[in-house]
Amino acid sequence: MGQETLFQLILWSSLGLLAYVYIGYPFVVAMLARLIGRPTSNAPCEPYVSVLIAAHNEEAVIGATVENKLRQQYPEGKLEVIVVSDGSTDKTDAIVGAYGERIRFLRQDPRAGKTAALNLAAAHARGDVLVFADANSMYGEMTVASLVSRFGDPRVGYVTGKLIYVNDDGSPIGDGCLAYIRYENIVRKSESELAGCIGVNGGVDAVRRELYEPMRADQQPDFVLPLSVAGLGYRVVYEPTATLMEYSLKGAKSEYRMRVRVILRALWALFDMRRLLNPFRYGMLSFQIVSHKVLRYTAFVPMMGMLVSSAVLAETSGIYAAILGLQLAAYFVGCIGLCDWAGRVQRLTRFPSYFLLLNVASAHATWRFVRRQKQIVWSPRSG
Repeated sequence: MGQETLFQLILWSSLGLLAYVYIGYPFVVAMLARLIGRPTSNAPCEPYVSVLIAAHNEEAVIGATVENKLRQQYPEGKLEVIVVSDGSTDKTDAIVGAYGERIRFLRQDPRAGKTAALNLAAAHARGDVLVFADANSMYGEMTVASLVSRFGDPRVGYVTGKLIYVNDDGSPIGDGCLAYIRYENIVRKSESELAGCIGVNGGVDAVRRELYEPMRADQQPDFVLPLSVAGLGYRVVYEPTATLMEYSLKGAKSEYRMRVRVILRALWALFDMRRLLNPFRYGMLSFQIVSHKVLRYTAFVPMMGMLVSSAVLAETSGIYAAILGLQLAAYFVGCIGLCDWAGRVQRLTRFPSYFLLLNVASAHATWRFVRRQKQIVWSPRSG
């Protein structure tokens, strides 16, 4: 095989792989859901529910979050709210403590991270179903009831709801984040009818109490836990009427730090649950994990392959020169959109900017993963 042929193979295979990751897989999983999907059912189901909230220095939002959970439309006497203060040093403890017996308050000291806090809360929970909420999660009034209704089907072990990001100031990064989560929710809807969702909206999800297994502090609960449940043969399903509203991060730096952290923890989760990548044992579940997560998190590799190969081939054909030019233009536009000084121009570049941010964050997280780095704690809403 000549050098030119080799680079042509790299270019077209990289392009094909990227097309599959972002367009082909959502289409394939949607078609499979229609052809061989196994929809689960909603049935009357009102077990005792524990809502678990981990909080670190959340004085600005924790009061509104607790009130929001106490106002859920769910049978009286069948819902408890547990808040774990993870080494908070602000007024979080005082705000939560003021609710007295209306909620259960626990303190984790020294600070050990969200996962450890959820383990602590779960150990004290009385509910048959555990609902996980973030400290800034604002639920629709029927969200808990909608989540729980899916457990009327005995095949269902884990339920995730619909995350709706709010971008009230119209920031470009916020717009990109909104578009991305809409895209993810569409994919989850199809996956839900096959082997189950791969990854969930961590601030609005629930699990059967008997399926909750304590996790290491460095593990990502909204990835490890649903994968563990799926590995046991239960379904992980998406319930779009269970809504969660959160404000998106505004700046590129905060969004980038958050994405690096989330992807790094997800890569470690994939490593911990690597047995699920065996297609001979887990079939469709394995296919979905590889397509939705493994290939998505490593999409920067074919992106680099396309750029290098088209640069090498540009002098041999106008087609390859055009492909190179389109890539360089897209990356240039994306970089401009990530600059704070770009002003109104950012609005025109929101989608290439967010696409670039996601994939650079994936490359950064992968580099940290290869170096065996882990992240357990972080600052809320700063990434």
